[in-house]
Amino acid sequence: MATKVLFVGSECYPFIKTGGLADVMGALPKALVADGVDARVIIPKYGCLPQEYKDRMRHVCDFWMDLGCTGDHFVGVESFEMGGVTYYFLDDEDYFSWGSPYTEMYNDIERFIFFDKAVLAALPVIGWRPDVIHCHDWQAGLVPVYLRSLFYDTDLSRHAKCAITIHNLRFQGVCERSRMQAVSGLPDECFALDKCGYSSAANGYRPDGNMLKGGIVYADRVTTVSDTYAYEIQTPEYGEDLDGIMRYHASKMVGIVNGIDYEVNDPATDKKIAQNYSVDDVIEGKRANKLALQRTLGLEEDPDKMVIGLVSRLTNQKGLDLVGAVVDRMIDGNTQFALLGTGDAEFEGMFRNAEWSHRGAVCSSIMYDSARSSQIYAGADVMLVPSRFEPCGLTQLIAMRYGALPIVRETGGLRDTVEPYNEYEETGVGFSFSAYDAGQLLNCINYAKTVYFTRRHSWDAMVRRAMGRDFSWNVSAKKYEDLYRQMVG
Repeated sequence: MATKVLFVGSECYPFIKTGGLADVMGALPKALVADGVDARVIIPKYGCLPQEYKDRMRHVCDFWMDLGCTGDHFVGVESFEMGGVTYYFLDDEDYFSWGSPYTEMYNDIERFIFFDKAVLAALPVIGWRPDVIHCHDWQAGLVPVYLRSLFYDTDLSRHAKCAITIHNLRFQGVCERSRMQAVSGLPDECFALDKCGYSSAANGYRPDGNMLKGGIVYADRVTTVSDTYAYEIQTPEYGEDLDGIMRYHASKMVGIVNGIDYEVNDPATDKKIAQNYSVDDVIEGKRANKLALQRTLGLEEDPDKMVIGLVSRLTNQKGLDLVGAVVDRMIDGNTQFALLGTGDAEFEGMFRNAEWSHRGAVCSSIMYDSARSSQIYAGADVMLVPSRFEPCGLTQLIAMRYGALPIVRETGGLRDTVEPYNEYEETGVGFSFSAYDAGQLLNCINYAKTVYFTRRHSWDAMVRRAMGRDFSWNVSAKKYEDLYRQMVG
């Protein structure tokens, strides 16, 4: 009999997406279903979901559920099937009919406490019992807590195992313990300091509740999105005040690198790029796409120049201060730079200034546009990913799929997925540097330039190697299947 797995999270592509979590929630269940797993997904029914999907949803059931001090709430369950996967949407007008998926933390805490309890309350009404409930990030953090406390004496709790995946430990779902307990209705024992209770220098040692911490403690298994990140979050540098908890629960932790959807990210079929190509004609294909990109961005049209791309949220995590420190020395008569992203005002201003200072050589697109993103991946020679920390990262995976060699800092999933170029053995699929240092980034960029301009045969061979690597979900899905089998015995 097929293993039954329920994915619980706050977003899922193509219904709603703000980051990489949506890609995982969208692509991994598809890969599991293709391999015979009964994988289903449950997310909130946000008011901002595209109408085309709302129109195709089927009403499954509805009921009333109590939620601590807030009283009784209506819970509606809608479903939608696509690509062999059943998607469930939890509806509540008070919590999800307004705004975007994430508003501000005070409101979001209450919204996702409701969501977590409603997930477990809905399953018996739906009439489907999973073997594994796979939760994602802090928004689903109380599902394991509820399962082993208020839902303890239920058939679901006796049967189902629970896993939680940490996509980014920086975001934990923290608020005052009194409020979290009052809304959730969870008993005192759940808020002990070795469970959901949280107090540290970061919060002024006040008694708080921490949703992600609770999920980590109560889950049967904890996964992270790369092997290196699983180790890093056990250290004070990357542990975000939870490194002690991570070390204590290390025996149930495993790192599994994310994949990317090879149907969505495919230069051979991508309609958003100027010319399709595969590994067989990548050199010619990237040359044509580079010229088209230069024309679109107002850069000097010259296929012999090196184009450096950067597609990212413009936040402190992404190492953009390093890029800002070296951009003037990075740009020369043979180098161009194309950026796409939005985020913190300081970084948006910094890259606008770089474009103003280097007209014709730098284009800073301060926006998000999926078509331009594909065009940069297809037209760039290299992609910068110099992150301060990076649990997994998708940019470097998409870059290699499109034949753009990544320049990465050796952290988290970047270290696990990008084998650095070795000129003596002619191996590797990109370039990397270790310390979080602008000088090391610049040296790495200059080394990549040297290979590009003086050993082009080695460069072209590396491009083909990068495109030949398999970072599809097929590989990672097999590892998750093994994990599920271990959990259910």
